[in-house]
Amino acid sequence: MAVVSYACRLGGYLLMGWAPITPRVEAALRAIPLGVMAGIATPAATSGRVPELAGLAAVALLMRLTVKDVVAAIGGAAAVGIGRALGF
Repeated sequence: MAVVSYACRLGGYLLMGWAPITPRVEAALRAIPLGVMAGIATPAATSGRVPELAGLAAVALLMRLTVKDVVAAIGGAAAVGIGRALGF
């Protein structure tokens, strides 16, 4: 599985070397991380469970305060973990 996963990443990297990077392609590539994060966060937001909602709130607050996505992701995961450990 690791070899196949690496081959897919390498293949995409090599194929993108031949594709012309137009402003439209660049905009699409810049939007991919946001789309992935929305796909991850939407089920948590719509579940309505307290730990997940607390995690989303923690991520929003930490992004606002620190503007560092790694800090926000770790803080959100910690909030969810603490909420689940407390039985919410």
